[in-house]
Amino acid sequence: MLKYFLGNSPKWFKFAIIGFLIFNVFSYFALGPMITSWIFIGEFIFTLAMALKCYPLQSGGLLAIQILALNLTTPKNSYHEVEQNLEVILLLVFMVAGIYFMKPLLMYIFSKVFTKIKSKMFLSLLFVFLAAVLSAFLDALTVTAVLISVAVGFYGVYHKIHSMPVSDFDQDGTLDRKELSGETLEQFRSFLRSLVMHGVVGTALGGVCTLVGEPQNLLIGERLGWDFIQFFLKMAPISIPVLIAGLITTIVLEATGSFGFGAKLPEVARRIIENYTDEEDANRSDKSKYGLIVQAVSAILLIIGLALHLAPVGFIGLALIIVQTAFMGITEEHHLGKAFEEALPFTGLLVVFFVIVAMIHDQHLFTPIIDWALSLDTSKQPSMFYVANGILSMISDNVFVATVYIGEVKQAFDNGAISRDQFEKLAIAINTGTNLPSVATPNGQAAFLFLLTSSLAPLIGLSYGKMVKMAFPYTIVLGGIGLLGIIYIL
Repeated sequence: MLKYFLGNSPKWFKFAIIGFLIFNVFSYFALGPMITSWIFIGEFIFTLAMALKCYPLQSGGLLAIQILALNLTTPKNSYHEVEQNLEVILLLVFMVAGIYFMKPLLMYIFSKVFTKIKSKMFLSLLFVFLAAVLSAFLDALTVTAVLISVAVGFYGVYHKIHSMPVSDFDQDGTLDRKELSGETLEQFRSFLRSLVMHGVVGTALGGVCTLVGEPQNLLIGERLGWDFIQFFLKMAPISIPVLIAGLITTIVLEATGSFGFGAKLPEVARRIIENYTDEEDANRSDKSKYGLIVQAVSAILLIIGLALHLAPVGFIGLALIIVQTAFMGITEEHHLGKAFEEALPFTGLLVVFFVIVAMIHDQHLFTPIIDWALSLDTSKQPSMFYVANGILSMISDNVFVATVYIGEVKQAFDNGAISRDQFEKLAIAINTGTNLPSVATPNGQAAFLFLLTSSLAPLIGLSYGKMVKMAFPYTIVLGGIGLLGIIYIL
């Protein structure tokens, strides 16, 4: 049976999962529900860390089923967590598929950018800044989906040339097949890996700034009665210095080449992309040109719809699919189905994650920390809330952490335990605490987890450990500057 259990996963991993399942039953009866719940969290993080060995849906899903079987939470409460995050699920199902049909336009734009901008440092800054700006008005998952699509596209171009006779593509005979393998291929992977990591960190830098940057921001803003401008102004004393510090960090990382950054685009890869771009431009049919126009118009409508919040993000994504496919003549079901392949496994994993979140809520794992923070002197509360939120967001979902904390703080305000001014300070600490330190691990932010479990991660060698390593300097800078802002500015 072990031969087929979890497919081609290493034997040690299979034994680990079986051991977890047996140990959890023992710990439940010997140590009690609360300690067992913390053990489950550690085990689930382990399955995420081993994402390249075995997709976490199966191993993490077995843990979720056991959580339900041990009654650490209930199917009803788990469904309630899913219900609370339905907009995120619809976003994954429809928006990522909508971006799929926009790939030709994205490849066209970014291939021009890649070939025209020679400086890796400037390119990295551009990725961080654009991701931050887009995430401030759009959704971090949408921006991450774009980054993934572009990187997969470029890797696909490189791999295509690597797999075919060079003479079929390189007419002037300047490319050597040996140039495409070994160190050059690894350098190309490292180049894509660093750009994508810069970009996904940018989504966190922009996401903390505005009311619509992250799901929890909207929840916090509603509890305080802040509109878009008020939210931005309240967060700006913290978020703007953090953004500047993040950009400086990008420069330092690229200049020093530390923590896995600094790799430049190999010249042979640049020539491949340039040749590919020139050939695509020369051979582009009228139908393809028309398709680019449709995609460009759709992109404009997408930005308008998301910026003005005309509908839930998932609905806008569905509209994007309908408009693009209708006007480009894509009407066969099997052509539509390919667009949904990327996001649906992650959507399933996210539902499993909500079972873990429901367990955290039902077992009141964070309650002692909240009670302790509220018992401190009012001058110390914002910094303690920031630290507590940051640490918990590294191991749990930042949306859930923010939801729990802002609910407790709002209750304290309603009961007259804290003033309005203190309420606002704690809200700022909660928002920044859940958005900034959470970049430390893929667990903290859905965009990071989406990247880790995407088809791109194994192509560019982006493992859980490597992701944590590359995010570490950003975690220290973003988390540290945010904490200093909370202490000295609030």
